[in-house]
Amino acid sequence: MREGYEGTGPGAITPDGCAVELYARLPAGEEPGVVAAAVPPGAHILELGSGAGRVTRPLLERGFRVTAVDESAGMLEKVAALDGGVRTVLSPIEHLDLDEKFPVVMLASFLVHTGDAAVRRGMLRACRRHVTDHGCVLIQREGADYHTNVPRERVDPAGHTIRILSAEPVGDGVNEVRAEYVFPDAVWTQTFRARPLTPEQFEEALAEAGLKVDRCLTDDGTWVRAVPVG
Repeated sequence: MREGYEGTGPGAITPDGCAVELYARLPAGEEPGVVAAAVPPGAHILELGSGAGRVTRPLLERGFRVTAVDESAGMLEKVAALDGGVRTVLSPIEHLDLDEKFPVVMLASFLVHTGDAAVRRGMLRACRRHVTDHGCVLIQREGADYHTNVPRERVDPAGHTIRILSAEPVGDGVNEVRAEYVFPDAVWTQTFRARPLTPEQFEEALAEAGLKVDRCLTDDGTWVRAVPVG
């Protein structure tokens, strides 16, 4: 388990506190549409932190090729079972080195906000290392009030409830966030560490890795398209 991360509930728990069974249940939401509108049809996507395939499945259904990377073998077992011939790679994102490049690299699930700055640097360098010179990196970042609008909850149309219970400072600009997922037949919790980033800090982090913002993909700015520098 990564330091500061914890998860409870039925089934296996990954090193960052995610429950495999939970993430196999969660719907994709708007993400596949955002990705499809930002990249060429049928592009080969390197999905960093695929989890159980929540977004992988609809991307495959839309005709994209996907190489899915995750540090959890349990998550990748779910991905490998999907139709569409997805390739899976077991590795922490920050250590990934496939010696190949992709036209599209995707870093979703707010992973750019990981509390460990060294891990964030490693993730963004992995993005730059694996994107073609004329390709793009799609990054999902937190909303402006993610850490301040707490507690809050959202009832998903599928019937489950997602709650962000707290976001407490633990030092060095990092918050410990506690989330709860309530289904009719099970409850899961996840505790993780996240670092809020101002737009300036986000752009500085990208620049350090050799990337720059190309454009925002959503009105709220939570999805960004970045491109290589130089």
